[in-house]
Amino acid sequence: MYVIAGLGNPGRKYENTRHNMGFLALDALAARCGIKVGKIRHKALIGEGIIAGEKVILVKPQTYMNLSGESLREVMAYYKVPIENLLVIYDDMDLETGTLRIRKKGSSGSHNGMKSVIYQLQDDGFPRIRIGIGSSDAVDWKDYVCGAITEKEAGILKETIDTAVDAAICMIENGIDIAMNRYNTRKKKEDEAGDD
Repeated sequence: MYVIAGLGNPGRKYENTRHNMGFLALDALAARCGIKVGKIRHKALIGEGIIAGEKVILVKPQTYMNLSGESLREVMAYYKVPIENLLVIYDDMDLETGTLRIRKKGSSGSHNGMKSVIYQLQDDGFPRIRIGIGSSDAVDWKDYVCGAITEKEAGILKETIDTAVDAAICMIENGIDIAMNRYNTRKKKEDEAGDD
């Protein structure tokens, strides 16, 4: 059994914001796999289904971002899922917009939702998919992450969300190493430098 959690903020006000990449990716995964995420349990919206022959619990914490770990602690305890079978999808302003990064484990970086998850689980040994949203020097970081996705960003981020869904399915089907090799993306400048 696997738990796949998308981090975000509940409520219409935050629906189409950069900080809700995890929610948007989870919605896209649920739609593709025919899983309804609608039950309210463990301070979250939950959906149960099968992906690549494995039972999967999809989770959208409804606690606001900086308390996401409270919900995931309850989910993990209830379903008794091993930590390595938890996958968390979230936005990352330290990555260029449209970049996708998969990691097996690690720190929270500057992400408050992940700080809460790691603190509540007392473990950082779970895979995660980070969706790059970039940053802005012109706007305070809180306003930037909670700001609406612009028209210019929308196409790039939609593509990245679709890739995140592919990566999540691949991780369940083939394991994290194959998913990392297949879906981790680099900045274009690095790609171009590597072509020389």
